[in-house]
Amino acid sequence: MKRMYLILFLLFLLSGGCAFADGDLWDNYGDNNAYGQKAVSDEEFNSVVDKLKEKKYGKKKNKNIPKGENYRQSNETKFINKVDEELPILCIPTPLYADVNHIIPVGHYQIVGEKVNGEPVIKLYQAHYLIAKLPACETKDDFNQEHINFVDLIQEDDESKVKIIFGNVDFNAYTILDIAKQKNEQE
Repeated sequence: MKRMYLILFLLFLLSGGCAFADGDLWDNYGDNNAYGQKAVSDEEFNSVVDKLKEKKYGKKKNKNIPKGENYRQSNETKFINKVDEELPILCIPTPLYADVNHIIPVGHYQIVGEKVNGEPVIKLYQAHYLIAKLPACETKDDFNQEHINFVDLIQEDDESKVKIIFGNVDFNAYTILDIAKQKNEQE
């Protein structure tokens, strides 16, 4: 049995069933590359690598300046005040009395809080139209709000009143308004 395996192996070997490599990868090197690629010298390669390093690390040098050198505690407030803030929006679901003769209709309003002659005022805008200018009471209470800039409508214990709360970097304030009576309620 061993002889039979040996004879089969020798016949296979002598019959030319083996393949030998014609060349190696260095045959493709040069101007006549089989892949159509141009040979690159070491100098060209190193110059491209250096340019890429300059591009990559050159921009980061400006970005990696520690913020402590540019932003000190004393000028953070100036920086925050210069940032354009989006005006908070308040949804009023029921008509409210701004004063005896003026009713604030149902809608969405952009709220601006400011001090006029040292007194806080809350202004309600729709588009660029001033709808109401409400006197407010300044407070140190932040009404347990998460953000510095906030506005909200809160139902008071007296169900005929609501409180509009407002806060920004400068001050926190609130105003209490009466709910306008509907025509059905008046009858």
